[in-house]
Amino acid sequence: MSTSSRIRRFIALVRKESYQAIRDPSTILIAFVLPLILLFLFGYGVSLDTTRTRIGLVLEQATPLTQDLSASFQASRYFSVTVGRDRRMFEDDLVLGKVRGIVVIPADFTTDYTAGNRPQIQVLVDGSDPNTANFVQNYAQGAVANWERQRQSETVAAGPPISIEQRFWFNPELTSRNFLVPGSIAIVMTLVGTLLTSLVVAREWERGTMEAMMATPVTSAELLAGKILPYFLLGLASMTLCVLLAVFLFGVPFRGSVAALYALSAAFLIPALGQGLLISTATKNQFLASQLALITAFLPAFLLSGFLFEINSMPTIIQWITVIVPARYLIPSLQTVFLAGDIWPMFARAIAVMLTIGGIMFVLAARSTRKRIG
Repeated sequence: MSTSSRIRRFIALVRKESYQAIRDPSTILIAFVLPLILLFLFGYGVSLDTTRTRIGLVLEQATPLTQDLSASFQASRYFSVTVGRDRRMFEDDLVLGKVRGIVVIPADFTTDYTAGNRPQIQVLVDGSDPNTANFVQNYAQGAVANWERQRQSETVAAGPPISIEQRFWFNPELTSRNFLVPGSIAIVMTLVGTLLTSLVVAREWERGTMEAMMATPVTSAELLAGKILPYFLLGLASMTLCVLLAVFLFGVPFRGSVAALYALSAAFLIPALGQGLLISTATKNQFLASQLALITAFLPAFLLSGFLFEINSMPTIIQWITVIVPARYLIPSLQTVFLAGDIWPMFARAIAVMLTIGGIMFVLAARSTRKRIG
């Protein structure tokens, strides 16, 4: 058969799959509506910024010195402070979670401070949430240190005070949204690439249309390529929508290039689509395909990619498992494109790994398809 005939046959197959995708409401729902919902949840509902944490501040004895220290806590943007005279006022609130910590300035604080002794301040925290507990403890120490430096600067000292200048690269405001939203785009692309593809192709196996297509002169490679191309373009369109919302709605800076963004996204869609095809071919059932897609694609992308949890802090065996999770390579690359700019040596390695994983997925899917037909 001539090359032109193969090309016409492939174009006709792609056109047929495109029309089918457009007419299917579930495809539009998963490709555009569900990503919007997830993006809004990650952009507005999920935040790792611990600000305005509620604490109780106990002044056992009100003196100008303790009130000045109390004002330092109340001026902090990290705390929402309620002042009391007895710690028992806040103990029930700490148990119920209404406050996350209790800072106790003891009655002998002023006496010890003026005598030149090192006064003690007690910080009681809710250890059921270790992250917030560490936050309250560290920022309470920071508030006291700032207050002490301020008082020293107001007195005549033997030498000038030491000033520490802090600079945070790429995300000066330390806003968690700036790295959560780019990471969530990878989660969205996992849904579009793996879940949508596995559902649509599994449905065709259930209906018997896949067997009918394989009975035609179309080869298995042409059939698989013709089926994934519309969903490849659909995944890029969904990614584009998410990026526009991230930049113009959520205000996430975009410092990289559009070329790097699309190169990384296209490379990630290859293993995502290949996994979806492999799942649908292995199960031939929409329910099983959706469950496997969620377990083997969505959950690893969410939990084992470094999106929320640092990979280096995971057990060694889990770290080895993350090597085969494509989202592990896309998420840090997307965060770099948004916040730092183009770092092509990093991108080239990520693209190479994702394409390798994708090639393995497509080979397995093609072999599984031939075995099923044979």
